[in-house]
Amino acid sequence: MPGPRDPRSSCSEESPVPGPQSSGATRRSALGLLLGAPLLSACAGVQQSLSQFSSPFSSPSAPAQPAGPPQQATTAGTGGVKVGVILPLSAAGNAGLAAQSMRNAAEMALAEFQNPNIQLLIKDDNGTPQGAQAGAQQAVDEGAEIILGPLFAQSVPAVAQVARTRGIPVMAFSTDSSIAGRGVYLLSFLPESDVNRIVEYSASIGKRSIAVLVPDNAYGNVVEAAVKAAVPRRGGRIVAFEKYGADRATPARTVAQQLGSADALFIADDGDAVVAVADAMTAAGANLRNIQLLGTGLWDNPRVYASPALQGGLYAAPDPAGFRAFSGRYRTKYGADPVRTATLAYDAVALVAALARTQGTTRFSSDVLTNPSGFAGIDGLFRFRADGTNERGLAVMKVTTGGGVAVAGSPKSFGA
Repeated sequence: MPGPRDPRSSCSEESPVPGPQSSGATRRSALGLLLGAPLLSACAGVQQSLSQFSSPFSSPSAPAQPAGPPQQATTAGTGGVKVGVILPLSAAGNAGLAAQSMRNAAEMALAEFQNPNIQLLIKDDNGTPQGAQAGAQQAVDEGAEIILGPLFAQSVPAVAQVARTRGIPVMAFSTDSSIAGRGVYLLSFLPESDVNRIVEYSASIGKRSIAVLVPDNAYGNVVEAAVKAAVPRRGGRIVAFEKYGADRATPARTVAQQLGSADALFIADDGDAVVAVADAMTAAGANLRNIQLLGTGLWDNPRVYASPALQGGLYAAPDPAGFRAFSGRYRTKYGADPVRTATLAYDAVALVAALARTQGTTRFSSDVLTNPSGFAGIDGLFRFRADGTNERGLAVMKVTTGGGVAVAGSPKSFGA
């Protein structure tokens, strides 16, 4: 449930909560009525199918077709606090479609917050660093106090360079944690949060000897670092570790030979690849029914749910209830389904609207943005770290033929 998440808050339970609510609604009643809107209390101590969990647009890639002509800059809202929004609206293929869905979600957040005191300065970066830099320059020249976006990892440094000259923060949507830091915060789904949550849960149910298979790519490198840190931190050990490329059979045989000393097998990849790896393990003689399978949010995929070998596997992901509610409202407004990453744009706009309403001139300061209590968004709790990365409060889901079923809910607050 969205809203203030700090049980130590000194605010009165009757203090007003910014958000799409009727005049005079108390915090308690607002929490009972609202779904999916990140809210911020009036005091300083506040919180706030997933195969796209790791944005497919976060890494440089050559477009399959040329981008269209850049779209004209537009605005949304009439408030006094100006917010730059940089998206690849004219980029080719899925990137452009995702950008349009995210733009819709951003404007939907404005409407659901009853047109707060912000104005969105929407810029099309054409899917390039040069376009992103030009859009950022236009936004800051027009008075933007914070920039939301861009989506592509390779465009974030170009935007950050412009923003830092004016001393304003960037809230980007990339999943590449290497570009975070120095006023650049990532509001995205980072693999590190998945790994930490599923390792923590598996340790809590006694699964501490873990075999690991990850792809030999950028995503696999991030997961490798995260799992090698998380497992010993939770008192466990990695009994086998292999990376795979096009050849999955050889690494699968190597891990299969060592499964006797493991009580869990962690496979970090997207739906099609996870199924192929599981099939390779079975072909190598592994009985996957005798071991606890673990995964990341990329397992939220129909192919995974349909795989007999993966039934009962556990993975970390946001509680799907928030996205279902958001999707219903989005369909009603736009007559189509949102992309999975649309919630990021919604939460970003909702957060800056709430901060603009409650935090005065310090609204986008690093102290406010990195409040350890965090914020409540559509996909649950999240908070920014000082290094610009984020932490999310995730549920633990179980693979069934009917889809993911929660076996452990997302946390109601962050620990110290």
